[in-house]
Amino acid sequence: MQRIADDRVVLTIEEAAQRLGIGRTTMYALVRSGEIRSVTIGRLRRVPVRCLTEYVNNLLADDIAATAA
Repeated sequence: MQRIADDRVVLTIEEAAQRLGIGRTTMYALVRSGEIRSVTIGRLRRVPVRCLTEYVNNLLADDIAATAA
């Protein structure tokens, strides 16, 4: 298994899935639905690391709101 460099700004879909600990198919679904934002560089689809952080922060905020209600 290859190690993802921590200093990279964008990741492939597969690397982003690995970073979140989810499957590739799930990651593609999250990107396709817009839950995780991505960018196109030339013909390549990449996920900015900050968008992964944003996604997790949104999940945490939703969880906090659900438990407070």
